[in-house]
Amino acid sequence: MKILVVSSFLPYPLFSGGHIRLFNLIKELSKRHAITLVCEKREYQTEKDIQEVEKICKQVIVIDRKKQWSFRNITKAGFSVYPFLMVGHAQKSMRSKIEEILVKETFDLIHIETFYVMQNLPKVSIPTVLVEHNIEYLVYQRFAQGSSIAFRPLFLLDVMKMKYWEQKFWKEATRLIAVSNEEKKLMARDDVVVVPNGVDIEKFKVQSSKFKNNKKEKRILFIGDFKWIQNRDAVEWMLKQIWPKINSELRTPASRGEQNLELKLWIVGRSIPDSIKKLTDDRNVLFDENAPMETLEIFKQADILLSPIRVGGGTSFKILEAMASRVPVVTTSLGIEGIDARSGDDVLIADSPEGLANHTIRLLEDEEKYLRLAKNARELIEKKYDWKVIVKQLEQVYESVC
Repeated sequence: MKILVVSSFLPYPLFSGGHIRLFNLIKELSKRHAITLVCEKREYQTEKDIQEVEKICKQVIVIDRKKQWSFRNITKAGFSVYPFLMVGHAQKSMRSKIEEILVKETFDLIHIETFYVMQNLPKVSIPTVLVEHNIEYLVYQRFAQGSSIAFRPLFLLDVMKMKYWEQKFWKEATRLIAVSNEEKKLMARDDVVVVPNGVDIEKFKVQSSKFKNNKKEKRILFIGDFKWIQNRDAVEWMLKQIWPKINSELRTPASRGEQNLELKLWIVGRSIPDSIKKLTDDRNVLFDENAPMETLEIFKQADILLSPIRVGGGTSFKILEAMASRVPVVTTSLGIEGIDARSGDDVLIADSPEGLANHTIRLLEDEEKYLRLAKNARELIEKKYDWKVIVKQLEQVYESVC
């Protein structure tokens, strides 16, 4: 097939879940199909990043991303029917480029990443496949409901506009794809197809057991991009209510019979806000903005992934990568959304600070439980979340519309 992919982002470097997903999907699809990518490029992305994507595409066309947080965008969103997110992604230049390429070439279908870039698509008779990584209006709604009373009405108005347009584009697409069954149930049509996120199982190879290494230092890892609401919220909750419980329990010699344990909370991510860093003066909390870009190197040094997600949607790539690397996962019901994992067998799930803390403590104290969880998680990833398996599911969607 000849496929035109329209995206709100250039999927390289692999900094976020969306980048990881789209890059790996295109990488696998390009083995059997001709892919042309039209996408927005951020300021930090370089010519070398474009060249990495060109290796897996027939053609890559980039449009410079407009600055989202500008007085113009805020004002325009306030006085228009469009939400702030759509205003920031409205690109006349992208529409022109798409029109130009559609005149020159014939495509079997158009694959669109995120509803808010679909506004730049001209009217076409070609089948369209819209992929939603999250239900965006729900993400922003959860944030708005937790915001200050003074700004809440404005945020909720923007959420209402976003909901209208998101659902409108869902109906206009020939086929709609969700990344989890939970989101599929919330989408306003009956034929939504689930194509989950995945992992490169060759890249994220099995690590040796941290218990077998018998090292004294144990690292509890949180990893995420701090531009996302859900990651900022998770770390604040962790520092205020979860980490103190873990720290207190595991540093009590009477409870562990081990006085020399070096316990670290390792918080990894780009641009960690100062407001988060100021939440603790504990020297055993490590804020790391310069960790290796390759997350597989991070998982080699981690003993447990603690991911207390309370806001957001979609599927966490970091959880999938940890499971593939045999790093046991402690998370919430929302954090594991979209992953067909069994609580107590593949991961440990709790929705209270006490539950998350107790699960983490148990893993550090129970070697048998630790090893069993790590083994089961890896087996699940190999069976259901290998990119090769997932791309076959996506190709079935393509075939159904062509």
